[in-house]
Amino acid sequence: MIYSLTKNDVHLPYLPQPNNAVNLRKATYLDKKLVSEILVSAFLPLTEENSINLVVKQDQKRAVRMQVLMEYLFERALLFGEVYISDNDKASILIKFPHLEKISFRTIILDVKMAFKCIGIERIFGVIKRQHMAHKNYPKEAHIRPVILGVKRESDGKGTAVRLMIEVRNKYKNNQLPVIIDAASISNAQMYQKFGFRLIKKEETLGFPIYFLRLN
Repeated sequence: MIYSLTKNDVHLPYLPQPNNAVNLRKATYLDKKLVSEILVSAFLPLTEENSINLVVKQDQKRAVRMQVLMEYLFERALLFGEVYISDNDKASILIKFPHLEKISFRTIILDVKMAFKCIGIERIFGVIKRQHMAHKNYPKEAHIRPVILGVKRESDGKGTAVRLMIEVRNKYKNNQLPVIIDAASISNAQMYQKFGFRLIKKEETLGFPIYFLRLN
């Protein structure tokens, strides 16, 4: 489940505006524990096939392994993008600028830790297949890629995610880069379409659908 932002208010259909706005603050490295806890709370209860469960080894250490994944995504987003947290500390979104990514000693250490502490050797092939499929469907041009958005389980269904998305949209509304996202459910894909995204591809090579959407 990946959430996203938008580029231009003009192209967005009318959306009901929540009564309580969510203010954003930009995360720093000191927020690593908070952000990873938010994301684990959001995704740990989900047991269906999705990109998170494809990556995380499904054993008795699943919760610990998911914590490793969320910390990994957080650090990569800080290196090559931005992380935002809602003012009530209940939601967070990680954004990446793929054209800024580069290999360094730090990224190699992060990747190795992920491989051994989260994925497990037997799942490497599936993860590589997921990465290859994503690489094929994401553009070579510079773009903005929302990586993941999570809302703490107790706040789910209270409009926090929508308010956060609206605030992030406003922050990026004047950017000149396309925004590309992928979603693992038709309901999420339909929600993104309400924010102006158009469906560009549906992939089912992993055994579950992944919808790629783009906002120009």
